[in-house]
Amino acid sequence: MRTLQELVNTEDPGWPIVKKWIDQAKNKVEILPCERQRAEKSLIHTQVTTRSLMGAIIYETGGLLIDNGWIRILGSGSDRMKRTLPDWNKGKSFSEFGEPAPYLLVADDAIGGFYAINGGFLGEDTGNLYYFAPDMLQWIPLEMEYSRFLLFCFETDLDEFYPGLRWDGWQQDVMDLRPDYAYSFFPFLWTEEATDINTIERNAIPIEEVYSFNMESMNIKG
Repeated sequence: MRTLQELVNTEDPGWPIVKKWIDQAKNKVEILPCERQRAEKSLIHTQVTTRSLMGAIIYETGGLLIDNGWIRILGSGSDRMKRTLPDWNKGKSFSEFGEPAPYLLVADDAIGGFYAINGGFLGEDTGNLYYFAPDMLQWIPLEMEYSRFLLFCFETDLDEFYPGLRWDGWQQDVMDLRPDYAYSFFPFLWTEEATDINTIERNAIPIEEVYSFNMESMNIKG
């Protein structure tokens, strides 16, 4: 594994690019503060350089909250969002740090959707992002790499990306939702009974439970 000194790029860091995009973003972006020692550890565990935009976000932030926290982009963790990108993936996409990952979870949303970089498991387009849609129980190719995904989060009208999945008053609910939690719904979003997001029951539960349940449900459904 590469050392911290090999991963920190002081000549051409990626953070100024990300910060410029955030400053110009159409959607609200909150930068969560990071703790230096944890950021360094997360960078080593992920094995990406700070020249890359992912490495820059890990090294410079505890994560990013998009559109009142509807989307949570993983960094090196903070008091508000305790998950780090490598720790969140360990036991899901790989067993030990430094192993090749079939996919890498990089973000998720308030309704139990997950964004992942394809490492070869999700399709032939290695390096591109996929979205696990909780209303379909399948991974959807987004045909974009990580840098374009950041711009998607910053610039896209997310109402158009999430049609029928945002209820009346979602803004305040999501602002109050802890970023390590997501909503579970009943009837489940993928069932025929879940026709109106405003009338189905929702409860905030740990994102770990949401991930496990959604992956298990996908495997059962086939």
